[in-house]
Amino acid sequence: MKFLDHIEEWLIAALMGAATVIVFLAVLHRYLAGHAIPGLQDWLLGMNVSWAQELTIIMFVWMAKFGAAYGVRTGIHVGVDVLINRLPSGPRGVFVMLGLLAGALFTGTVAVLGARLVWENGMHWAVLTWLHRPTGDIPEGPTTPDLEWRTWVVYAAIPLGSSLMCFRFLQVARAFLRTGDLPRHDHGHVEGLDSELPLVGEALQAGEAMAREGRRDEGEPR
Repeated sequence: MKFLDHIEEWLIAALMGAATVIVFLAVLHRYLAGHAIPGLQDWLLGMNVSWAQELTIIMFVWMAKFGAAYGVRTGIHVGVDVLINRLPSGPRGVFVMLGLLAGALFTGTVAVLGARLVWENGMHWAVLTWLHRPTGDIPEGPTTPDLEWRTWVVYAAIPLGSSLMCFRFLQVARAFLRTGDLPRHDHGHVEGLDSELPLVGEALQAGEAMAREGRRDEGEPR
């Protein structure tokens, strides 16, 4: 499953990075186009960047769907489990499993309904067209206003993201049955600082040693 984990993380990071760059360039374009700079202003006003907002919205929708699955896998979703954690291990395990299976059932249902929406929104017509089969009265499906993309491609984030989220719920439930542990995320942890902690400890120890040496040089008691 490491390969799937990496794809999930790369997709989220790529969407987030690309959306950030697009928003930055769109804002920069709007700012510079408002200044009467000879040559540059005319060139910028001739560029059509109205698609930037639509594209970033689509990117954030996809990022949110796959980010939700990532949240299930890593345990970063917010949950109220104060009462459940106070229960004995037996009843606690039952409630935890019920919650995980309920999450899997809900996201699985959303995935099925989302797949039906995508199929009826133009994917059916696209598949028949790719196979060179007659489409009959099957609708071609709408497109997005600015990018003019097929909306079923955009809506595909619903069944894909929900299916992955359902899989993650079942994955966590299986691991809980085997080990009794749930994924936990340390919100105080900062990636890349673990390797620096020994260096910080060594620096503190060196500072304390230098301070003791200074006190001995001044004749203070140890």
